[in-house]
Amino acid sequence: MRALRIHGARSVELIADGDAELRRDDITLTADKVTYREPTDEAIAEGNVLLRKGQDTIAGPAATLVVGDQVGRFEEPVYTLTREREVRDSGGQSRAVAGSGQADVLRLEGENQYRLENATWSTCQASDPDWYIRARELELDYDREVGTAHGGSIVFMDTPIFWMPWAEFPLTGQRQSGLLPPTFGSSNKTGVDFTVPYYWNIAPNYDATIAPRYMSRRGLQVGGEFRYLGADYRGTTRVEWMPKDRVSGEERRLGALQHEQRITPNLYGSLDLNAVSDDAYFEDLSSRIGVASRVNLLREGRLYYAGGGWWSASALVQSYQTLNPDIDVRNVTPYRRQPQLLLNALRPDLPGGLQLVFAGEYVDFAHPDADKVEAGRVTAYPQVSLPMQGAAWFLTPKAGVHLSHYTLERPADDPTLSNSIRRTVPIMSLDSGLIFERDARFFGNDFVQTLEPRLFYLNVPDRDQSEIPLFDTSRFDVGFAQIFAENRYSGSDRIGDANDLTAALTSRLIDAESGIERLRATIGQRYYFDDQQVTRNYDEVAVDRAGQPTGAGVVTRELEEARSGGRADFLAGLGGKLTSTTSIDSYLQFNPSESETERFNAVLRYQPGFARTLNLSYRYARNVRSTDGTIGLEDVDVSGQWPLGRGWYGVGRVTRSLKEGRVTEAIGGLEYDGGCWAVRVAMHRFAIDENDVTKAVFLQLELNDLASIGSNPVSLITRSVPGYGKINDSSADRVFGAE
Repeated sequence: MRALRIHGARSVELIADGDAELRRDDITLTADKVTYREPTDEAIAEGNVLLRKGQDTIAGPAATLVVGDQVGRFEEPVYTLTREREVRDSGGQSRAVAGSGQADVLRLEGENQYRLENATWSTCQASDPDWYIRARELELDYDREVGTAHGGSIVFMDTPIFWMPWAEFPLTGQRQSGLLPPTFGSSNKTGVDFTVPYYWNIAPNYDATIAPRYMSRRGLQVGGEFRYLGADYRGTTRVEWMPKDRVSGEERRLGALQHEQRITPNLYGSLDLNAVSDDAYFEDLSSRIGVASRVNLLREGRLYYAGGGWWSASALVQSYQTLNPDIDVRNVTPYRRQPQLLLNALRPDLPGGLQLVFAGEYVDFAHPDADKVEAGRVTAYPQVSLPMQGAAWFLTPKAGVHLSHYTLERPADDPTLSNSIRRTVPIMSLDSGLIFERDARFFGNDFVQTLEPRLFYLNVPDRDQSEIPLFDTSRFDVGFAQIFAENRYSGSDRIGDANDLTAALTSRLIDAESGIERLRATIGQRYYFDDQQVTRNYDEVAVDRAGQPTGAGVVTRELEEARSGGRADFLAGLGGKLTSTTSIDSYLQFNPSESETERFNAVLRYQPGFARTLNLSYRYARNVRSTDGTIGLEDVDVSGQWPLGRGWYGVGRVTRSLKEGRVTEAIGGLEYDGGCWAVRVAMHRFAIDENDVTKAVFLQLELNDLASIGSNPVSLITRSVPGYGKINDSSADRVFGAE
């Protein structure tokens, strides 16, 4: 203890007068005058009292404190209490979260325990905070990191916006049970959309959210989500229920379950189950294009076994609920897998540098429609390769054989079609390339320039596959990855014949100082020595909707026209980081036989700093079906985020279809960074087709480390605006804290 003057009797009472200071461990008490009574360990401070403990400070005109027990009373205090909080997904890093305010009286009730009367609390550090909790009685428990407000309200810009007669809230942004701030928005499908969720923090590894939702056009809906996490499992369950939709007059329901389980150290399992009550559920009740356009809802269970490091096996049962919201368009239901068994192996360490790869499958395909063929399929694909490489070259010869057996159950018998089909297809390839480097200087900068030619030869003999239906097979889009692939089809129902050579040339400009790839240019083309024989076309018996023969006999489904000619489409790509702020990425697919551009994509991005990004993109596809049924796609997309000054930011995106002459999606928003709070307003318009337009409004007030009030547009903007930077990124979210 020290001061300008000290008098009294030691072991009884000491009076320190003038810049008095009392220290005990990490506690420091200063005041104009401090009276210390040693028998009771009590300190009475008067005038400019300041208590410091670690990063915590409490100041006021007078205080009484039992120093060792940390029990006492402050009159008219101004306080700041700071704790470290781990930042999620940061590898254990933490940041300081400080709560501050003032009160008529502050009582210390032991270490980390505070009770205040007529008090305020906020994470804003200004003397006049933009927002704060105001309460008749406020309890701050820093052992549990929970605050409790009695007779309280949230005040924003001197205006009460949310009344809470009793509420608990997080002191450091962590999860906390309680009634959450409401979310609200508006769309032409739901009307005014208002939700008041309740969050239940059941345990550190379990929580639930119950969310009553009122839609002025539709009525009342109740939703709930339950999340759990264990040492060997985790998952989420979600349900939504509307007893009666005012528009459709129907009961509407949604259920979803996602679960992952480690059964043994090498055996894993998962469930992904999703269902809705009707075809138009998402289109009517969602305001986001990514959800409203969902067609197939997945339902699957999976087991995966990782064997001795070089092999693995898995089992899958899978089906879909297919939605048909448009009565004029019937979406195709994918085949069910009941089940699918996979076995994969890789041995890269065989004698002589040989490498063995094996892929095996058994799958039972079923379909709910009576006119669909069902089948069991067994495939095995062993491959042997000999990878060889040096500092500036590589050469990989590979040979394999694809073995398949189908047991078919056709909807009607026909003697001309077999129900048991075997297929054996040998596959051989030779992949090779060179890498040249040289020093170069362009525009006053030093670069390393590469020249990388690559040749890929593929030989697959023709096998008649016209009697094999398509269960999981489609044709890949033409691209740089596809022209170096062994098969032009996905799945195993078609093994494309090939006798062709792919040639490609890549050149890169690499910054000699930083190692950044400034520019990458690639050209490539596949050359055919034989005409295409294998297509997706297949023969089947013509049947009616009930699965009965129509008398038309065997028909061939024309799905693909066989290619003829010696050259495939010419591919070119140009991309890279042109400067520290500007990047480009483009792709061209040109059909030389018809002198037509099949596809062209180009994206230009300017991003000079955080929350400063401008994007311009153009897409063209000659043979893609657009939303109005015409052939082709051509659109321009402009998006960006930019500061407007004084804390305001603008964000937006517009996608216009040049082919259809209309805007297919538009987003416009404003954001304001208030330092310890942020406000966002966004409008979203999208059209699944020309006659089905959805409009939605989002409004959100985010109070740092406390809560987000309103409907959150951040995920929508993040997906829509490449390079978007979330301003004022705090831990507050829909569960009154960080997940």
